[in-house]
Amino acid sequence: MKRILGRIWRLTWLAASGPQAWKGLVVYAVVLGLGFVSIWTSVLMIAWTGRFYDAVEQLDLPATLRELGVFFALVGAQATAFIVADYLRKRLLLRWRARLTDRALDAWTGNRAYWHLRPGQTPRPVDNPDQRVAEDCRLFIEKLLMLSIDLIENCVSIVSYLVVLWGLTAFVLSFSLGGVEISVSRYLVWLAFLYVAVSSLITHLMGRELKPLYFGQEKREADFRHTLVQLRDNATEISQSGGEAAELRRLRGRFGAIRANWLGLIRREAILNIFYRPYFQTILRVPLFFSLPAYFAGFVTFGGLMQLSGAFGRVTQTLSWFIFNYKALADIAAVSERLDDLFASAGDPDPMPEAPREIVHRTCENGTVRLRDLVLFTPQGRALDPVPDMTVSPGEVVWLCGPSGIGKSTLLAALSGLWRYGRGEIWRPEAPMLFLPQKPYLVSDGLAEAASYPKEPAAFGTDRIREVLTEVGLAHRLPLLDIAGPAAMEGLSMGERQRLALARVLLNRPEWIVLDEATSALDHDSEQHILALIRRELPEATILCVAHDVPTGLGRHRVLQLGAETSHERKTA
Repeated sequence: MKRILGRIWRLTWLAASGPQAWKGLVVYAVVLGLGFVSIWTSVLMIAWTGRFYDAVEQLDLPATLRELGVFFALVGAQATAFIVADYLRKRLLLRWRARLTDRALDAWTGNRAYWHLRPGQTPRPVDNPDQRVAEDCRLFIEKLLMLSIDLIENCVSIVSYLVVLWGLTAFVLSFSLGGVEISVSRYLVWLAFLYVAVSSLITHLMGRELKPLYFGQEKREADFRHTLVQLRDNATEISQSGGEAAELRRLRGRFGAIRANWLGLIRREAILNIFYRPYFQTILRVPLFFSLPAYFAGFVTFGGLMQLSGAFGRVTQTLSWFIFNYKALADIAAVSERLDDLFASAGDPDPMPEAPREIVHRTCENGTVRLRDLVLFTPQGRALDPVPDMTVSPGEVVWLCGPSGIGKSTLLAALSGLWRYGRGEIWRPEAPMLFLPQKPYLVSDGLAEAASYPKEPAAFGTDRIREVLTEVGLAHRLPLLDIAGPAAMEGLSMGERQRLALARVLLNRPEWIVLDEATSALDHDSEQHILALIRRELPEATILCVAHDVPTGLGRHRVLQLGAETSHERKTA
């Protein structure tokens, strides 16, 4: 319980703190105040019950009509308070959800946690982070507001209702049990606490297995959605490979996991409902039954019986907060565990225990790149071939080559600061580097956005974007520039995707360009044309190029070859 409360507090602080946090706290206080108005009208309604039924019993028509007017006034006040409070609560939900989502996005993207927390890069990868950010942030704030406001209101209302019940039970009930005379003063007060305490214990014993089942259901649902997204994003490759049967197996397997956990969940909920449903359905009637001894003993009138029953019912309903919200409490416990784990993991991703993390990164002020005594490791602890010591000066072109799997892409990842596993020193300039992989990432917002990435199209202008797309051989795609969304990206071949990514170089004009087989899908003439264009447009840029064949078009370059017993440098024209 202490761990769960700690998670909830940390997440609540993240959501409620920050710039202009006082506005959210003021709205929260107003919502609570309106809840107290509802409590006050409920207390007045208890007193109204006694007056109304006494007037009916005495056939006092004027008094009955007057109490009917009071009734509608109280109902109107309660309805108004509820409507305003509900509106403000939803506004507060949006404010705090936005704040928590911003914090989650900052944590997930900051320090490149989205990369380091992938399976294979850490012993504790974060599964389905998209669901945790998009769905769990909403669920947490939704449950937090509902449960916390209800809990505070219940703490206040229980005092109010107990005061009323205490005043109404100023009599001693006497009865004989097994020949023993027993007298109990204010028996309904003690009975309310005993009745709810026993019921709460039974609820917890019957429902304590729900929390891990809720947690597991969220994960399995997210796995199923992720597999469906993979089917959509890789539709061409799957259809061309005839992979429908394999995808069906994966999808049915994911849904099978949902079904198995769901069956366990509904079994546990059915067990809980064996007690919960009868308790819920009788909570409005049991108070009347428990109050009948006072009526038959002559301590209260019929109107007093209804008033006493109403007060006892308010107390038991308020004390039953834990019972009525047990499922919601189990749900928020599971959601808070998932979210808190995301923040904790993103803050300091655990390294793989078998591989060293001894790469020293330094900043080189003269704009060069230097590698010294560098040995990279796989996350499983296997050492790759040592990387030759080298220095790359500003404006140079270096062709990095070697057999597949030798570690060329890993070296580039280490140069960017992503790869943590290894030993040695890496000196790199402060100037940003533009990395283009073999399969480029293209945002689905449109052609202009994909070509301008990571900047916005407005930074270059439509005319410049059109000019660059024409230069890289995408003139036939220009009519799609005015189309927003994924439709503009539909049907792009791998060669076209690489051309679109290479357009980023000409638009962003970086000082350092890293090409990791970024032209592998282009024919020889197109590759030569685009690389020569880049070299001509950016003559001062430093270029590191990974390719199996000589990167024609870049002109004079150095060669860094990786491989056992062959790691060396050479220069070529």
